Amino acid sequence: MGLTNNDILKKLRVAHKLRDTDIVEICALVDFKVSKGELGALFRNEDHDKYVECGDQILRNFLNGLVIHLRGPMPEKKKKI
Repeated sequence: MGLTNNDILKKLRVAHKLRDTDIVEICALVDFKVSKGELGALFRNEDHDKYVECGDQILRNFLNGLVIHLRGPMPEKKKKI
């Protein structure tokens, strides 16, 4: 079986040495609100009764926020006159 969205999120968290507060702030960069409690449910073991599957929307917004976090916001395009 391949990697789940939860696995990808966990691996990125470890690779970038991110804490829950960092992930909340990264998601806020793209105007996506997620709480520490929601993150805790995503990082639980699949066997745990409070485990929640990470949806595509959460992972997509986290990845978009991570790009901004690592590279900075996109520069504004110059208007042609």
